Amino acid sequence: MSMPAMKSEAAVAAPAASAPAEIVTMTPKRAPVAEKYLKMAKDAAVRVIPPLIVLALLLLFWELVCRRAGSALPPPSRVFKETKELIFDPFFDRGGIDKGLFWHLSASLQRVAFGFSLAAVAGVALGTLVGQSVWAMRGLDPLFQVLRTIPPLAWLPLSLAAFRDGQPSAIFVIFITSVWPIIINTAVGIRNIPQDYRNVAAVVQLNPLEFFGKIMVPAAAPYIFTGLRIGIGLSWLAIVAAEMLIGGVGIGFFIWDAWNSSHISEIILALFYVGIIGFLLDRMIAIVGKFVTRGTAAN
Repeated sequence: MSMPAMKSEAAVAAPAASAPAEIVTMTPKRAPVAEKYLKMAKDAAVRVIPPLIVLALLLLFWELVCRRAGSALPPPSRVFKETKELIFDPFFDRGGIDKGLFWHLSASLQRVAFGFSLAAVAGVALGTLVGQSVWAMRGLDPLFQVLRTIPPLAWLPLSLAAFRDGQPSAIFVIFITSVWPIIINTAVGIRNIPQDYRNVAAVVQLNPLEFFGKIMVPAAAPYIFTGLRIGIGLSWLAIVAAEMLIGGVGIGFFIWDAWNSSHISEIILALFYVGIIGFLLDRMIAIVGKFVTRGTAAN
C-alpha cells in the first residue's frame, strides 16, 4: 500500500476515533428504609438520652442525700415503696375523695379545659379589639395591666362569694389567671401586622369579617399561640393552688390532704405528675401552633 493511501485511511479513521463518548446520567438511588429509620432513631436519641442522664444523676444525688437517718424528705426508693399502689392502680374508687390519682388528675384537667377555653375565646376577642382600635387600647390596656398583677388566689374568695360553689369558682380563677397573657400577646400580634397586608386588603375590598379571617388571624397567629402557651401554664398552676382551698376531687386537694396526713411520698408523686402533665399541655399547644402557623410559632 502506498503512503498517500495510508494517510487517507488514517484521516478517515481519526474522526471516528475522536467522536465523543455517550454520557450516561446516573439517577441517585433513594435512601433505604433502614437508613431512614436509623436517622430517626439517632434524632430521638439526641433528644431523649441527655435528659435521662440528667434525671438519673439527680435521682442518685437525691438518694444519697436523703438516705441518711434523720432526713426530712424520703429518698426515691422509699417514695416508690410507699406509693406503689397509687402508681400501679391509679383507677381505684372507694367513694368520696378516696380515689386513685387518675380521677384527681381528670377532675383538675376538666376544670382547666373549661376555664382555659373560655379564656382563649375571650382573650383573642379582646386582644383583637385592643390591637385594632387605638381608643380601645387607651381605655382597656391600663385596666388589663392592673388586673393581671393580682395573684390568682386573691380572686378565690371573691369568686366563692359570687358563685357560692367551688366548681365555678375554680373555673373562674383559671379564666382570670390565664386570660391576660392571651389578650396582651394577641394585641401585640394585631398591632404588628405589616401595613402591606392592610393595603392589599383595602385594594381587594375585604369586609371586616374577611379581613379578620384571612389577614388578621394568620398574621397574628404566632403571637396568639405564644399567649396560649403562657396561659395554659398559668391555668395549670392556678387550679392546683385553688383546689387546695376549695376541696373535693382534684390533684390540688390530693396534695393538701396528703400533707395533712403527713404522707410526704404521696406529695412527691403528685408533684411529679403535675410537672409531667404541665409539660404535656405546653407541648400540645406548641404542636397545634406549629401546625396552624406552618412552623412560624416558637417551640
